[in-house]
Amino acid sequence: MDLNNMQVALNTVRTLRLELMQLIIEIGEGVKEDGTQCEPKDNRYICTMNEMVGKLGNHMRHLEQVVGSLSSPPAPIASILYNTSYLTQESTSDRQALYTPLVSSHKWLDKVHKFSSNALQILSQNSLKKSYHNSSSNKKKRHQSTLLNISPQAFDGLLTNIDRMFPDLNITITRPCSSNVVLLVGLGRVLQAIVTFKGIMIEWVIVKGFNEPINPNNLQQELWSESRYQVFRKITDHANAAMLHFSSSTLPEFSVKSFMMWLNSYTNLFNSVCKACSNRLLNAYPPTWRDLRSLETYHFECKP
Repeated sequence: MDLNNMQVALNTVRTLRLELMQLIIEIGEGVKEDGTQCEPKDNRYICTMNEMVGKLGNHMRHLEQVVGSLSSPPAPIASILYNTSYLTQESTSDRQALYTPLVSSHKWLDKVHKFSSNALQILSQNSLKKSYHNSSSNKKKRHQSTLLNISPQAFDGLLTNIDRMFPDLNITITRPCSSNVVLLVGLGRVLQAIVTFKGIMIEWVIVKGFNEPINPNNLQQELWSESRYQVFRKITDHANAAMLHFSSSTLPEFSVKSFMMWLNSYTNLFNSVCKACSNRLLNAYPPTWRDLRSLETYHFECKP
């Protein structure tokens, strides 16, 4: 609500009350004679009344214009509480104490509803999705059969090709959940990553230092523990962002190869120079970001 318009409206109401009070006084007392007027008393009385009534009409029209420009106030919280608003009229102290937390809870629920609506609007515009759906149920079933139900032989063949393409990567395959694969990927004496798949789509990535102990027979448990080094926690965030970037339902094998190529670019993590600032360290961090297209090295603060 515009406070300036509200102030103008209040001043107009105050002026209107004063003019109306003056009109009532003039009507009650009539026209006073001081011996200097030449016009008849009745004419002077009519002229005075016309002048004062004209002023009242002008103030009334101005007030209507100002009030029309005001926005309607929000609904009071009592109208939302319905019958529970009568708790304020209770004589018992323990029942009166219910009203304040009840009002707070309603305000909190209103905020949750507002934030949820905003989040839904933002997420509905987000194209970074792990699963893909189409309007046709037949197409949806076909995508699930090709992406989520890939045969173990076909997946092993894909990993064999990746192992040949990137000799620096040491890939260990485990299948703790039937057909779904969990990879332990080692990159020299730099890092090791746990990559989980759902079918042929990458679901989650955890990056740790090469010297951190990882039990290859219990990789599912290792997914819930972060690296004890801040630099690899940051690379974990970058890896999941890259996983979403390369994800593709039309070319799933190419997306896996692209992600492995991106991960292989960390072989020079601790001896690379930032492309932007030409420094090795920034805030005690090496260049942890790799460009998703050119694989050039950047500090996260310097990335384009």
